[in-house]
Amino acid sequence: MDKSIAAEWDRAHTDFTRPPNRPAPAGLTASETDWRTRLETTTPGGWLLADNAMTTTMTSGKPIHLMHTTNALDAIRASGQLYASSGCLVAAVYCAPLTPVAGGLRPHNLGAYLRQTKPHTQTLILQITPAAPAAARGIDYLRLGPVHLRTYQQHRSFLTAQEDDQLRTAAVSRIRATASFLDMLLANATGRLTDPAAFVDRLAAAVPGFPFLGYLYFEVLSEYLMLHSTSTETAACAEHGEMNNLLYKRLAFTAVPGMAKLFDLALFHPDSQTLRGLIAGIEPGLADGAATYTRDRLSHLFAAVALHPGQDATSVTFAQPATFEDVAAYAPGLLGQTLFREMRILPRYPQLYPVFEQAKALEAWSYWNTHRIATPFNGVLPKGEIGVSTAHPGSNLRAWAATTDDRGLLHLAEPIDIAPSPRLADLHLTAMRRDKTGQAAGHCTTGTPRHTEATGDSRLTSRDRHP
Repeated sequence: MDKSIAAEWDRAHTDFTRPPNRPAPAGLTASETDWRTRLETTTPGGWLLADNAMTTTMTSGKPIHLMHTTNALDAIRASGQLYASSGCLVAAVYCAPLTPVAGGLRPHNLGAYLRQTKPHTQTLILQITPAAPAAARGIDYLRLGPVHLRTYQQHRSFLTAQEDDQLRTAAVSRIRATASFLDMLLANATGRLTDPAAFVDRLAAAVPGFPFLGYLYFEVLSEYLMLHSTSTETAACAEHGEMNNLLYKRLAFTAVPGMAKLFDLALFHPDSQTLRGLIAGIEPGLADGAATYTRDRLSHLFAAVALHPGQDATSVTFAQPATFEDVAAYAPGLLGQTLFREMRILPRYPQLYPVFEQAKALEAWSYWNTHRIATPFNGVLPKGEIGVSTAHPGSNLRAWAATTDDRGLLHLAEPIDIAPSPRLADLHLTAMRRDKTGQAAGHCTTGTPRHTEATGDSRLTSRDRHP
């Protein structure tokens, strides 16, 4: 892999067991190290960032047990193939951890939630035996903007001239239309603070026109809840070395009706009053600090993932007229994330999907193989979303259909002969497939385009979850 490409993938991965060393724009009030230290040392759940059960198992070199839910186990059994899909894990089979205990395998709280809320699915148990211990590197989809941009630049010949012009024009237009709020984000990240409630209200107003902000907003609040919660339920999860995933599930499903059917974070944009009510309904003691945390954390993350690391955040403004090439130079992360979402609502996206997403998958697999990563996880937070790389040459993969006992423990049942394949599942088998009207998921003909995030579907499996 070319060194510059490898460096992009390096910056898109996070190892919470090591100090941060990513380059970042100059002028930020706080560094990534400052934020890591704050989260680890001043929040009740911060210790789980570096010392959780999932990454401990990953780095042990011992067999890793995972569960994958599917609504087509018979088809997987018949085909003998296991494919990955795009999404927050880029190119992996979406799973949750299992822990061997006396009498069976105990699901992570994320896995228990999936089994409870997906009664129509069946569960596949996967055992991966790595050839050697691996670093706990997780892929952070919020930092994939430069990869999205470069993939577009390398493969734009597959687009018609009209499609190419539409993508470039739409991406720059969205940035221009949201410029005043994007500049507010940079102002807060560099110490010029806005009133927290006013900030959240501006954020809520900006998300419909700039969907990537909805993803940042939701991930920041998920982090806030999982690391600050002191509930009995959260404490029980922590005893197992797990973050409490039910917190952000409740947030999403309460904030957006219908989110349980299609996890679309472009629809997540509560204003300050609504946000306060949402957090109070989940854990009342956290309501007062939510807006301030959102302002501080989201502003920092935006600057870090949007701007080129060689920029000075104090001197960048999105308000000045800029061409596509200008934005690509000073904000490649932001432009890439915007292009990625614009491409997904093109009418011809089903034909373009294998080109652009398989290209990213090949790079991800190459990077993971180089670093002996057989089970990449969602590196936004080590909350339990973990995958199986279907292109890793050194891992011994075994699979079984699962049964469950009255204690909720999983047991190995029928062995299933499957071979992981280094290719993505077809689009119609993922959460971004076409609907009954022929439109791509995430596409609407009126109003603001919707953008959805698929997260790791295997061959002929159920729609996946995000985040």
